[in-house]
Amino acid sequence: MNTQQPGKLILVRHGKSVYNKANIFTGWEDVPLAPEGEEEAHKAAKNLNGFQFDEAFTSKLMRAQNTLKIILEDLQQTDIPVNEDQALNERHYGDLQGKNKDKTREEFGEEQVHIWRRSYDVAPPNGESLKDTCERTIPYLTKNILPKVQQGETIIIAAHGNSLRSIVKELENLSPEEVVSVEITTGIPIVYEFDSEMKVSKKQILS
Repeated sequence: MNTQQPGKLILVRHGKSVYNKANIFTGWEDVPLAPEGEEEAHKAAKNLNGFQFDEAFTSKLMRAQNTLKIILEDLQQTDIPVNEDQALNERHYGDLQGKNKDKTREEFGEEQVHIWRRSYDVAPPNGESLKDTCERTIPYLTKNILPKVQQGETIIIAAHGNSLRSIVKELENLSPEEVVSVEITTGIPIVYEFDSEMKVSKKQILS
């Protein structure tokens, strides 16, 4: 019988990027943090003071990697293993990537853009739906991250709005209808604790 108490899982959405600031669809476009985003990462580190991480996970995109780097540097925990994987990348926005959101609404119509952004299983042209994102993020979570938490490790994931929504969907057992309304704020850590069955026992938002 395993009496090991599960560890904690901390999710952090990257700070504001230069495309967030410019109101541009980002997706897999690899853009840096805006100065405000760097400040959000420093604030996240302050809010995480007292946490000792065993391992970190992030995407292949620099805005998430740099957010994690700032947090670990500020907390003097740069010696922990850091795993980077495309499975944690933001949702791919296809033909919308690099386009201004307001101009996209003018081109395709407000309603169509809203459907692309807020439906669960409708993808923009040549892009991913949230469902598609879930189908690559959740298997990675369940294979590579949750077993470590179950063994008692405290893990931090620095990733993106939609990859983190996918993770929240799995952890909180949300329906497709429920997850589309979930908002993940930039730079605000979410801490999950678990019972012995790996069900969420506590959720804390560190703002």
